[in-house]
Amino acid sequence: MRVYRGDDPEEDNLCTKTSSENWKASRKDYAISGGLFDLEGLKKEAASLKAEMEDPSIWQNPSRAQELGKRIRRIEDKLNNYSEIEKALDDSLEIASLAEEEGDLSLISDLTETVRALGEKVRELELRTLLSGPYDARDAIVTLHAGAGGTEAMDWVEMLYRMYCRWAERRGFKVETLDMLPGEEAGLKSVSFSVRGDYAYGFLRPEKGVHRLVRISPFDANQRRHTSFASVDVLPELEEDTEIEINPNDLRIDTFRSSGAGGQHVNKTDSAVRITHIPTGIVVTCQNERSQHSNRLVAMRLLKAKLLALKEEERMREIENLRGPHKEIAWGNQIRSYVFQPYTLVKDHRTGVEIGSVERVMDGDIDEFIYAKLRQDALANHQS
Repeated sequence: MRVYRGDDPEEDNLCTKTSSENWKASRKDYAISGGLFDLEGLKKEAASLKAEMEDPSIWQNPSRAQELGKRIRRIEDKLNNYSEIEKALDDSLEIASLAEEEGDLSLISDLTETVRALGEKVRELELRTLLSGPYDARDAIVTLHAGAGGTEAMDWVEMLYRMYCRWAERRGFKVETLDMLPGEEAGLKSVSFSVRGDYAYGFLRPEKGVHRLVRISPFDANQRRHTSFASVDVLPELEEDTEIEINPNDLRIDTFRSSGAGGQHVNKTDSAVRITHIPTGIVVTCQNERSQHSNRLVAMRLLKAKLLALKEEERMREIENLRGPHKEIAWGNQIRSYVFQPYTLVKDHRTGVEIGSVERVMDGDIDEFIYAKLRQDALANHQS
């Protein structure tokens, strides 16, 4: 599939040529046909799911019925988006043909913005098509940890946290902070937060790994350039009826007073919760909710997500599916570098994608990196 991005002069020329044959020839580039987007396969899957929904016995299992309803809605959304794109392409071709017949170049010029907007819709549809993993449609739990770099690394964690919050805001996703550990001088030692929205986990899955920052540190009186690191971990958030079952006898639950900024009630009662899963040694905490009960519910959600990752590792021996291989948060392991000085550049070392405006990236414009990695993985799976 080709995606029109609206920043290539050669592509802009397609919009200013008067020959409708050029539009017809380029239609295949803009249309989504075959390949990663299996139109007929989606139609068959939707029909199969609807047939299952029509079985009266399905309502004896409400959770299954709810899951089927969500899957049908997502497939129908893809099919509807496809139809809208096809119609817009056909309308553009008619306008191009009319412009050629009447010799009206202004009509062709007016199509430039239309095609740019259409290209964004094509790109978004392809992104969702690439999200075909078993948990991609779920909400995400993201955890950031400071690595090598001291206070600078902690500040870097806070910068990444802001970047992902801005990205979620752009997409209309909801962010909920689950746990936050401030640094001694500045920044954050770690932070966990949930991102809620369709395909949140699928979109954020490519962000797992070590992120490297290069800049002149504001904490260095000598104005020297520093390199620091932070890790990003992404897990799918599970439904209440997930297959992960936890024996209450396997849990040790401790309560303590919340730290940091908070209301009078939050800081004067033992509302924070720490849960230890004794068989695995997994520890999760939550202290951002006002009540101990709410903190316990959030911590259990996080524990289930971590146990799912462990289960997948043991069952499939492919820990990369959910967590990625464990790497030291330091030199040589970064997936992406963010350079502020002596030049500005953000480069993804897996896909080779580069963006010169580091400010734009830090404001949440990271879709190009996500798209490139999803497509790289999809092509690799297709070839294998």
